[in-house]
This record gives sequence, structure tokens and C-alpha cells, in this order.
Amino acid sequence: MDLVDWAALRHNYGSAEDVPGLLRRCAGPDPEDAERAADDLLNHLFHQGGWICSAAPAALPFLLRLAATPDVPSRRTLLELVSRLASEALQVADRWVDPGWPSAWERALPEVLVLLNAPEPEIRRAAADVIGSCRSPGELTLPALLRRWQAEDDTATRLDLLLALGHAVLQEPAGEHGPGVRTLLRGLLDAPEAQIRLAAVHAIAPADSDLPAQQLGLLLEAVRDPSVALWQHTSAVETGVQGVHHWTAALFTGPSLSFTLGLLDDHPDVDQRIGGLAHAGGLLAQWRSPTTALLPRLVARLDDPAAEVRFRAVELLACLGPAAAAHDDEVAALIGDTGARTTRKRETVAEAALWALARMNDPRCVPGLIDAAGRPDSGFASNSAHYPSADWHYAVLPALHEVVGHLPDHAEQLLPLICDRLDTASDGHVLSAYCQVLADWGPAAEAAVPQLLTLLEDDRTWRPAARALSGIGGAASEALGLLSARSAAVGEHTAFAAWACWKVGGEPEQALDALGRTVTAKGFPRSALQMLADLGPHAARYADRLRSMTSDTEPWTRVEAAHALWAVTGETEITVPALTAAVRGLSEGVYLPVALPAVRYLARIGRSARPAADLVRGVPARDQRLRSSGAWRGFTQDEAARATIHELITACG
Repeated sequence: MDLVDWAALRHNYGSAEDVPGLLRRCAGPDPEDAERAADDLLNHLFHQGGWICSAAPAALPFLLRLAATPDVPSRRTLLELVSRLASEALQVADRWVDPGWPSAWERALPEVLVLLNAPEPEIRRAAADVIGSCRSPGELTLPALLRRWQAEDDTATRLDLLLALGHAVLQEPAGEHGPGVRTLLRGLLDAPEAQIRLAAVHAIAPADSDLPAQQLGLLLEAVRDPSVALWQHTSAVETGVQGVHHWTAALFTGPSLSFTLGLLDDHPDVDQRIGGLAHAGGLLAQWRSPTTALLPRLVARLDDPAAEVRFRAVELLACLGPAAAAHDDEVAALIGDTGARTTRKRETVAEAALWALARMNDPRCVPGLIDAAGRPDSGFASNSAHYPSADWHYAVLPALHEVVGHLPDHAEQLLPLICDRLDTASDGHVLSAYCQVLADWGPAAEAAVPQLLTLLEDDRTWRPAARALSGIGGAASEALGLLSARSAAVGEHTAFAAWACWKVGGEPEQALDALGRTVTAKGFPRSALQMLADLGPHAARYADRLRSMTSDTEPWTRVEAAHALWAVTGETEITVPALTAAVRGLSEGVYLPVALPAVRYLARIGRSARPAADLVRGVPARDQRLRSSGAWRGFTQDEAARATIHELITACG
């Protein structure tokens, strides 16, 4: 290692001069420290992928030397790192692969093949996984894989070998063993062991996309068989029931409804029932069409003996919201269900039922939400959480303010809850969240004005209170004096205070002057653009500046500037094309958050926005959900996007 100029090489955290020390620690006497060092190497050399760094080819021979040494405690993790690097080199564009990697891998391959004969099954599995991840031609790897297959008696290792054979036979040139391997894999579709049959389908499917649908019964039988636990011991998959469900579902193109219905059939194993619902959630998160077929299956799980199953079923009904409203009585029957999950928050089935009823706008949720607000151990979070859009579903509850925010029709009953939160909130984020709910409710939140006035007097809490009062509008005119005083003060938030003052009944000039002082060389900040749009024709003096900002390089700025320009001047020649550009992706099935306000603004413009309406006219018929987030938020995004698109189409005729 001392012959390598590590300082000249790079990894995900900069200079690779720390790599030799980590490699030596992997061979150290302390197993825990060796494993920590191996984890650090995985993070340094791979992290989240995306490239093959210059330190990777230099480290590769040392990683394999350690993996071949029996008394190295971190061998398995080091081979996992090699597998990830080999896979990433196959997937990323050549420009992201260090030039030294191909030759380093070519030199390393014989050492990997030798590890197929290691005495420890876990090392043989890891070696098979490495080979099943690399781009080496089959003519180099198939002979060793076949010899190992013929000698192997460990079932989990045989699964990894089958997956490696399926991958290797596709790496051309496959060599003289290619035809024989293809015949072997086809023959194993009739193997007596369920998981061998499953592995064979996975091995063949990349070259035969029709096979999974043809073998639906085989797949369902295998993934629901108790022997599915074998996959936890493999290197290539290393997962339990839910993971195998998800992995196998990925073999299908589009919404795999038949496979999902099969997973939702009754099963004595609670993990299987949970897995079926988890997969149903992932399917519903991506597609709308399965809703009708899956709803009865979700409802059937509401009386499952396992609390986690009941929770997941009713949480999915909450995600579907209005589409599941016909089952409100079955959901309401769970309001008293204290069955809890094993998660840190210990969310209950009852809390999920309250959330589902809120999504259905059912008043039966209100007493339970008021009770939950008074309990410190409530399963509802205090702050918002966001999850990435994915092909699986995060079964979580929203924050309590997010649940309440869905219920403006029941503002009168819920205002005491919110006012109590305003009194007791020690977290500024929580206070801001509830004030935003009041702002969204508008004049319906008038009863909260006295409490908001108290918050408005406090330098620590005046801004969220002003936000709420601005939404309430003229019904909050008592705030005029306090907001006017804050508007006169010189400070970072003067413009916001002046705008809020105007919203509750003040004169526009103070807000216009304050907003004018927020202009920089780049133009108005985004928040100021939204305030100028509110001021409408009063802000005519800023029309030229707004016009120039409609060509800004940042999409959000362009959209807000275009809307403000239209609101101020009524111009459509510039504003409609600028807003239409932001919604173009919707017609191609691409949803970006900036598209939603753009569609909403176009709907306000009306008939002049017909080009945009024509562009998105076919979007409501698309099956794929319009979302950029995961968990419940992806469902509400889809609903909001479709409703707003409908408004635009209706407005344009």
C-alpha cells in the first residue's frame, strides 16, 4: 500500500490518504472496529454511487486480499463494497468511471472467481453476488460459476449462484457455456424447491420480459412460501418477506394488479399480510387504476388480528381519501382501536382511522383529534416530515396540524384545539404551522383573532401571527394598528408586515414602498413577488421589473414573476408562455412541484391560457400519479394537481 500515492487520489470525501489506515483497521484484531472501518470504506469509496472514484481501482486489490484472508472479520462487508463498485461501473456513463477501473477490474476478476470456492458459505455467496454485478464477459465467468453450481450444497448460496448465472450469460461474449446455462435456467422453472424456481424466473426475466406474467402462479407460490426466508441469507437480495415481494413485483411492467391481489390473499403469516399491504401501498402510490380492485381487499383487513395490519389498511384508506369515502363507517368503527405499532411513536389504529376520516371530511374524526391534541403521547407528529417519491409506500401519519388543515369545514369545532396549540407551542415551527392553517382557513378562523393579537405583540411570535391574520383578512381589522407599527419599523421583515397590514384593511402605499426596498440586482425575492401579485394593479409601478423577471433562469422565480405581472397589468403575451413552460412536463408524465402553482395561475387567467389548457387536456386520463413526494403527501399532490388541471380546462372551455 505504501507504493500508492493515496494523497493524489480522490474519494467521496476528498483526498484518499485515509484509505490505507482504514484498510489496515479492517485486518485488525477488534471485530467491531474492523467492521466500522469497512463501513467507512464503503461510504468513502461508494457512498450513494454515481461514479467510480480514482481511489476505487487503487483500493480494489487490497479489498480482495483482505476478503480472501480467513481471519479478517469484515470480509463480508468488503465484498459488498466490491459488488457495489462493480455494479455501479456497469450502470453509470463511461465519463463517470475512473480510467483505471476497467484494467483494475480485469486484474481482480481471477481473485473473485477463486472466492467462489471459499470454505465459508457467506463468502461464496458474496463472491457470486460480485460476479452477478460486473460487466465481465460470460466466457470468463460462466465456467467457474457452473463448477460451483454443480458442487454447491448450501441452498442460499445456490440462489445467489443462479442470479449470477442469469447475469453472466447476458454479458457477451457468453462463450461456449452460454447455451447450456440458458437451458439449465429454463429447466429450473420446474425445480422442486420454490425459491430455486423463483430465482430461475429472476435470472431469465432480463432476457424474457414476458416470463413473469406467464409464471404468475409460480411467483406467488414462491414469495408466499415459508421458505422465502432463505433470501435473508443471500448476498444479492438479503431481505425478508416485504423485500422479496417488492423485488419480485419489479419484474412486471406497469401496475401488477394480479400479482398484488395474489399477495393480498389471506395468509396465516402476519409478515405476509403486512407485505401484501406494503406492496399494495407501493402500487397505489404510483398508479390510480388499481384503486377500485384493491379497495375491498383493504377494507377486508380492517378487522385483522394484527394491529400493524389494521393500521396499514386504514392508513392506505386515508391516502385514498375521497376515493375510499364509501367505507367511512368501517373506518369509523376503528376510532376506539388502541392497537399500537411497534414503531418509536407507537401510532395506533385509532389515530390512523382519525386521519382517514379527516381525508373523507367526516366530522366523526373531530372529537378524537381534539383528544389527541391533548395527549403528549399522541402518534401524530408535531412537525411535518417529507419522504421521497419511490415505488414503495411509507406508511406514516401526518403531523396533527396537517390533519386539521384538511378540515376547514369543521373550523368552528377545531378552533379551540388550535388556539390551545398557539398558547402552548414552544417550538416555532409548530406555531408557524398552526398559524398557516388559520391563514388557509381565512375568515372562518375569525374567532382566533384575539389570541393572534397577543402573539402579534411579541417580537418572537409576531410573524406567524401576522401570516394568520393576513389570511383572515378584513375580519382581523383589529390588528391594523399593531401591523402598521411593525411596518414603520426598519428591519428584515418590514415588507411582510406592511403587506399583512394591507391585507387586514390598511392602505397599499406602505406595502408598495416596503416591497420596493427588497429589490436587489437579481430582482424581487420570491416572497415579495407573491405579495405584489396580491396587491395587483396597485403595484403597477413595478411592472417593468416584473416583466424582466419572467425570463429568470430559476423556474419558481419565472412562475411567480409571470403571475405577479399578470395580476398587476393583465398582460398575457409574456405571462401565459412563461407559465405554460412550467406545466409542459405534465403532458409528458413529469410532475415538478412548480407546475401546480403555474396551473393554478393559468386557471385564474382564463381563456387567454387556452394553449396551456390544450397542452394538459389529456393529463387527467393518465394513470400514473402526479407527485414529487412519497407517503400520503404523494396522494394529496395528485388530487390537487388533477383538480387544478380540471379548473384550467374548465376556465378555458
